[in-house]
Amino acid sequence: MQRCPSVRLSNGLSIPALGLGTSHDGGYSHEAVVYALEECGIRHIDTAKRYGCEEALARSLSESTVPREDIWITTKLWPGDYGYQSAKEACRASAARLGVEYLDLYLMHWPDSMIPGRSKREVRAETWRALEDLYDEGLCHAIGVSNFLIPHLKELKEDCGVVPHVNQVEFHPFQQPWELVEFCRKEGIASEGYSPLAKGQALSHPLILELAKKHSRSASQICIRWSIQNGVITIPKSTKAQRISENCQVFGFTLSEEDMESIGRLHANKKLINLSYPQLSI
Repeated sequence: MQRCPSVRLSNGLSIPALGLGTSHDGGYSHEAVVYALEECGIRHIDTAKRYGCEEALARSLSESTVPREDIWITTKLWPGDYGYQSAKEACRASAARLGVEYLDLYLMHWPDSMIPGRSKREVRAETWRALEDLYDEGLCHAIGVSNFLIPHLKELKEDCGVVPHVNQVEFHPFQQPWELVEFCRKEGIASEGYSPLAKGQALSHPLILELAKKHSRSASQICIRWSIQNGVITIPKSTKAQRISENCQVFGFTLSEEDMESIGRLHANKKLINLSYPQLSI
């Protein structure tokens, strides 16, 4: 992989702009993760308790020859563990499953909560205070949120002390939440995008294929390059070595302003979020 740039967070840490996503959807490949680390130069792995693969990832990290301090590891807190004490316990449990002494980034996975009789705002604030304490303790080197909308972020700013370092959201040619991304930029929150290939749906779009031919690249490389060039930390998922290698080859070319604008016009507010997850509400 060509040298991967990094994005500087508000606390001064630098996160690799390209990572490898993992998921319970499609399985977990030990061989693919080791290959990504050792052969492709990937230094950023994204996972979550919800995905059920933290222990498997620990084995992959252990087998890899890449030093722990060179790998950025992100995992996420599921809403079932929201609340001050349960969040702290869940974080420590995730670190133990991953076999690490610290997490580079710990995210609240969703803005919704599963605690009856309490407002979502109250639960979010209490949970975030737990993450602030974990950050102060050094167990989490950075803290953030995932799938939060502008109202959620505004409330968190009013209720708590530390502004999230990262907001991870769905970001691809058909789902471009620019108002949210711009809000985050103004607040010093880095935007991270998942599903950059729109779960494969973007790979057959005529414009993406046209740009792929123009630049002698693959459709996936066009989508990932577009996302990173927009300043969004990007985490494509794959369990296939060839795909992972291909997805990493995105730093040897640049999309023109016209290319970027053309892809920008594909926005259709098309969310691909699994509807079995909690609904995004305030």
